[in-house]
Amino acid sequence: MNKIMMATMVAVGINGMNAYGQEQQIGIEAQRGIAVTIYNENLALVRDQRSVEFRKGISDLAFLDVSGRIRSETSLLQVAGGGVGMLEQNFDFDLLTPAKLLEKSVGGKVRIAVWNHVTETEDIVEAEVLSVSEGVVLKMGDQIVTDIPGRIIYDKVPSNLRARPTLVMKVDSGVEGKRVVELQYLTGGLSWKADYVASLSGDEKQLNLTGLVTLTNQSGVTYHNAKLQLVAGDLNLVKDGGENYSNLAPVMMTMDQSEKQLQQESLFEYHLYSLERPTTIAQNQTKQVVMLTGVGIGVKKEYRFGGITNGYTSVMGDRALVNASVRISFSNTEAGGLGMPLPKGIVRVYKNDSKGQAIFVGEDRVEHTPKGEDVTLTLGEAFDVTARARQTELSKISNKVYESAYEVEFKNAKNEEVEVTLVEAVPGDWKILRESVAGMKINAHQMQWKIKVPANGKTIFTYRVRVTY
Repeated sequence: MNKIMMATMVAVGINGMNAYGQEQQIGIEAQRGIAVTIYNENLALVRDQRSVEFRKGISDLAFLDVSGRIRSETSLLQVAGGGVGMLEQNFDFDLLTPAKLLEKSVGGKVRIAVWNHVTETEDIVEAEVLSVSEGVVLKMGDQIVTDIPGRIIYDKVPSNLRARPTLVMKVDSGVEGKRVVELQYLTGGLSWKADYVASLSGDEKQLNLTGLVTLTNQSGVTYHNAKLQLVAGDLNLVKDGGENYSNLAPVMMTMDQSEKQLQQESLFEYHLYSLERPTTIAQNQTKQVVMLTGVGIGVKKEYRFGGITNGYTSVMGDRALVNASVRISFSNTEAGGLGMPLPKGIVRVYKNDSKGQAIFVGEDRVEHTPKGEDVTLTLGEAFDVTARARQTELSKISNKVYESAYEVEFKNAKNEEVEVTLVEAVPGDWKILRESVAGMKINAHQMQWKIKVPANGKTIFTYRVRVTY
């Protein structure tokens, strides 16, 4: 059916006033400004200003080219100077397509232009549309036809079909003349997220960070020269299951890395980012705008092992060889080279090779990070830094008391010394009885040791712990 619909040529007469009665259609040409505030949760607030010629009394105002995912129950119409009240509104999202035209004609009659190969002219034949379910069924004369023999001609556009998403408001106006109105509404189909690109220095002690805002518009309409604002933070939203974002159309990407970054400020319990210049957010487009930059940010690198010794009350035996997790961390402070709120997103880290070519070395996700907090990224596993643990002793002192001893062999195949971090979670009430390297108790259930491993060498670390349940 869809292929037939695409191949069918449709002839219709479209006249806004005739098709929809004595309504005033207010299109993009009447737009005087638009502002879009986008939230993290696939939600946006649109403030659309248009010029309207009011007549006294009751009339219909049809706002064309509103978002196709508008939440019409959230719409608010404000008129400069007042004097206008809203009586009711309708959102028409059943859009005009060849398939919809035929569907709306079920039970009615259409005309079909059939090519006559003898006379080499078109014969106009009347047909009744019986069904369009799983294919077209027509009655032409005394015959039932299951194919469309020619192009379909419709006399008019059904009143419940629109060429574009349209919000129709019935208003009672006590004023006359041209006024500027602002239509506000919430919509789905607009979202943003933060993406970060970090470049590590050669000595891995500093990085440069660029934060990009990635906008995606699948709301069904383009926002021309819009004032753009982004809200970072998690709003409480009532989930009613009304929105369905599955099977969204593919999007194309554009890059917009202007010298002017987004300006940040606090708003309620969130952070608001405003773009100083207007920008066009096209339908089915992903746009990236520079949000922040940081240069020369101090970095600490860590080789980390965790959970490689256990069996504090049972036999563990020898463990398999494991590679260290590689983590880098930095402070989100002005002194550290940054010092600004970081919306949640993915940080992708690069480092140049010996020829100066950027190589991707890993990525990690960060949550909303206020100014002054530390950021830690786990980028992958170290190829040359490994550890193997084994339990060397387990003793049951009493029904509730156990002592166990461990040996961990750390190896380093690098040409320089490294320091590794070992973090272990110990159950119950515990006490370290002996350790070859002094450690630090992190909290009630975790112990941490920092151990140096020589270049192209190894270090044997041992400890003994008593656990009481």
